[in-house]
Amino acid sequence: MWRCTGPRWSGGGPGPEPEGRFGQRLGWYCAERDEERVSMLPAGKVLAFAAQGERRCLGVRRAGRRLVCPYGAVLDGASARDQCPRCAQLDRSRSVAADTMADDPRPYGVYLAYFGPGLLKVGITAAERGPARLVEQGAVAYAWLGRGPLMAARRAEALLGSALAVPDRFAKAAKRAARGALPPVPDRVAELEQLHRAAQELAGWPETLQPVQFACADHTELFGLDRIPGEVAELGGMTSGAEIVGEVLTGVGSDVYLRLAMGGEAEGAEGEGAVEGEGAVEGEGVGGAGSGRVGGAGPVGVVGRGGGGIAVMDARMLSGWVLGAAVGRVTTVPVRAVGPGAGEREGEGMGRQEGLF
Repeated sequence: MWRCTGPRWSGGGPGPEPEGRFGQRLGWYCAERDEERVSMLPAGKVLAFAAQGERRCLGVRRAGRRLVCPYGAVLDGASARDQCPRCAQLDRSRSVAADTMADDPRPYGVYLAYFGPGLLKVGITAAERGPARLVEQGAVAYAWLGRGPLMAARRAEALLGSALAVPDRFAKAAKRAARGALPPVPDRVAELEQLHRAAQELAGWPETLQPVQFACADHTELFGLDRIPGEVAELGGMTSGAEIVGEVLTGVGSDVYLRLAMGGEAEGAEGEGAVEGEGAVEGEGVGGAGSGRVGGAGPVGVVGRGGGGIAVMDARMLSGWVLGAAVGRVTTVPVRAVGPGAGEREGEGMGRQEGLF
């Protein structure tokens, strides 16, 4: 039995991975075999899968291995969290993010990440990971600010927060909203450069943190940002038996943008890129080589390019589920319309996909 372990962008190998080799993937884990695999989510892939059974805690990772949750905890399908509270507490007992790993000897990089106009944050990541952390967060563009020991990187992060009011995180809703109306690349570069200059001129810069000259990396092509429309719907959480059927438009961070399916037959639905096999995986749970679909529900009707029907899914909500082949031909998880006036009343915009598009 293979459970989804959520979205990934790197292959999981040691050392930094060049951005040109990044691609959005779904991870899978089989506890009986103690094996992990990944399946690609390229643009054009047709997904047709259903959640089976209960969503379970994925446990913790130690020394490159996944340790199964000893409690067999069941998770809320509407949450992006893939751990129960006790496993999460264990995970944070040795975590840079939780400041419980101050003795980490690895060098760290301090970065500035751009998500949209006025949405610039500061963060740190192990230098050996390269740009992976920026890609995982869905940063539209970024620039390195400095490199050095962990605690020096932490001090620089805190300095930007106190002196320049630069946050260290943004809500997912803010990031999503910004993607549909991004300014031209030169404007993004200019905003990043201005903050980069101000940051390096601050008094109190840690002596052991080596400043890095400004250089902007933009992810327009990597994320396919020009394929994201100004307004999209949002997919809610999975429940047992709920199905998602549609074509991958693009992926940004943990988000997957889908052109949702309608009822009926569709041209090209059986085209190149589908993954057939047991459930939603190649052979036994992992999508990969094959002919075009994750799952195996037969032909699906994909909403036309001019007819709308685009929705975004946080792929972290898939983690912990066993995903089998879809039985129907439409998305049955809740779909919420977003934008001005949407969702002002509780429950507004929720329901089956075919009622919205």
